[in-house]
This record gives sequence, C-alpha cells and structure tokens, in this order.
Amino acid sequence: MLRSVSICKSFLFSMHVCAKLNLLSKSQESVMKVKIVITGGAGFIGMHLTKRLLKVGHQVSIIDCFHTYYSAHRKKQHVSEIKFPTGDLYEVDLLDRDKTRAIINELKPDAVIHLAALPGVAYSLEEPLKYVDYDIKATINMVEACGEAGVKHFLFASSSSVYGDKPGMPLKEEDADGMTISPYAASKWSAESFCHMYAHMYDMHVNILRFFTVYDPWGRPDMAIPKFISKLLKNESISIFGSDSGRDYTYIDDIIHGIELTLHKGKRGETYNLGSGRVVKMTRLLEILRHHFPEMNVNYDTYRLGDVFSTHSDISKAQSHLGYSPITTIEEGIGNTILWAKQNEKHL
Repeated sequence: MLRSVSICKSFLFSMHVCAKLNLLSKSQESVMKVKIVITGGAGFIGMHLTKRLLKVGHQVSIIDCFHTYYSAHRKKQHVSEIKFPTGDLYEVDLLDRDKTRAIINELKPDAVIHLAALPGVAYSLEEPLKYVDYDIKATINMVEACGEAGVKHFLFASSSSVYGDKPGMPLKEEDADGMTISPYAASKWSAESFCHMYAHMYDMHVNILRFFTVYDPWGRPDMAIPKFISKLLKNESISIFGSDSGRDYTYIDDIIHGIELTLHKGKRGETYNLGSGRVVKMTRLLEILRHHFPEMNVNYDTYRLGDVFSTHSDISKAQSHLGYSPITTIEEGIGNTILWAKQNEKHL
C-alpha cells in the first residue's frame, strides 16, 4: 500500500505543460504553476529543491524510499525542514515497478525531477549490483511510468562522473564517451541512455542534468566538505586522498537555480552541465578550511580506486540555453557551510 503523508487537491490545467513553460518569464508574478514530482525529495538536494519550488507556488509531491545509505533519520530531518505547506510525501521503493506506475498514474504530474539514486563512488566499488538496482532499474521504472502516464517533462539528475577521468580541460556535454571508472559512474551513464530511449518511445521531453560536486550546509555526511567540517569541529584530523586533485565544487543554490531554469527553459532532449565552471584544487580547499580552523591537522593518503583526478565543467551550453550563471564562490560557500555546522552540530 502506498502511504501518503498528506494529500493535496489536484487542479486542472487548460494547456499542456510545455506550452506553459514556454510562456514563463523571469518575473515570479508571471510564472505559471505546474504539478511536479521530485523523487529522492528527502535527500539534501531534494530538500532544497522542494522548498524552492513550493516557495514560487508550484504543487510539489515527494517520492522517497528513505534508503539507509545514510541515516533515514537525517532524511526525515530534511523533510521537517521543508515544512510542507502543500504537497504529498509518498514512501515508495522505485524498484517496485507496479507501485511506481501506480503512484505516477495517481499523481499525473506535469513534470518529474528524478533525483533518487544510490550515491557514492567508494561504496559502488563494494556493492556494484546495488547500483544496477537503484541507479538503473529504478530509473527505468520511473521513466517508463512517466511515459505511460503522459508526463510531459522528465528531468534526470546525472553526474560529472560519467566523463571518466579527463583532467586538464573543461568538459563539454559531448565529451562523455562511456569510459567510466566506477560502478556509480557506469550506472549513471546507463541510466542516461535509458532516459533517451524512453523519451523517443513516448515522445517525452527529457533533459539530463550532470551535477558537479554539489555541497551545502545539509550536504551528505559522506562527502568531503561536510565530512571535513564535522571532524574539524570536533578537533579531529582530516584525511585526504591525493593533494593535487581538483573538483568543480558547486554550491547548492546554484544547482537549484539550474534545475529550475531547466524546468522552465530546457530544450527538448538536451543534456546540461550544472557546475561552477571553476576547479578548486585540494590545496586551495585546505587553505580555506585552515582560515576557519587554524589548528587543522591533515593526513595525506594515496588516491582511491574509482576517484577521478579532477573535474571541470564547461557550462557554456547551460549559459546559452538556460541563462544559467552560478554566483557562489568557494570561499562564500564554505563560510556558509561552516556557519551552519556550528549552529547545527546535532545534525552533523
């Protein structure tokens, strides 16, 4: 049985969602509201996205299975932060094909933003088949259900990991070639392909969004920045794997803005990089952290299997098609994250 935490009244639309989205302007007063389902909405990106879309007046429902990759309690804290003024929360395992079809057919959304996935490169090396389940099979069930239910717009959250290890250059969308180096990356690449296939089968508007190392105050506890800050607040040393590595760290506000722009302006069938467009070397990240934690101790280790050396997004297509323009510097983002952590140590 599907469990609905709260129930919203559905409303009718006189136009298809694509027609509505074409009429959107930058003014919030002119934004035409759409009915949206966010899978993985109890995750840290899903929490921020849900809050934003509710704020501008969209009708939002969340689907999440509260997978235990990290604390289900933490995800329930995310949900409590949303303070659902409207919307539904459905606890559904997307591996259940029949229940996935049933909930999408019941909700009949205009758009689905599919964030749900099993994350993490290191864990994917230990449990690769779980990524086949939660990152490929679950995506197939969701995009198939959306096609059958007549959903007009499907946004799939992919990852910069699909580019494999290509250091030294900004990565354009067409640079992905399937030469991945972790099961997590391979599962995302495969899921992208299934999204394109079902888009063709059902004549559905699909966009692929490749996120580059998203961080924020509520970031996943297994990710580098939240893990470092948590340890440093406890006066514990931190460990890094390769001092010369670099990442295109992207603050949550910029990612949410990119998703929202794609919802309104994404061109049919296109893939977009959502990153900061800047590489932050590990040495620079450590400098920023040391500014806040002068007594910081660092342990240096070798590179881990599955980790890429560096990521760097070419965001020119997102800039051209969407008007995407990330504005949060790494210094500002880290400062915001540390301030939040100090005020919310119970959530770390």
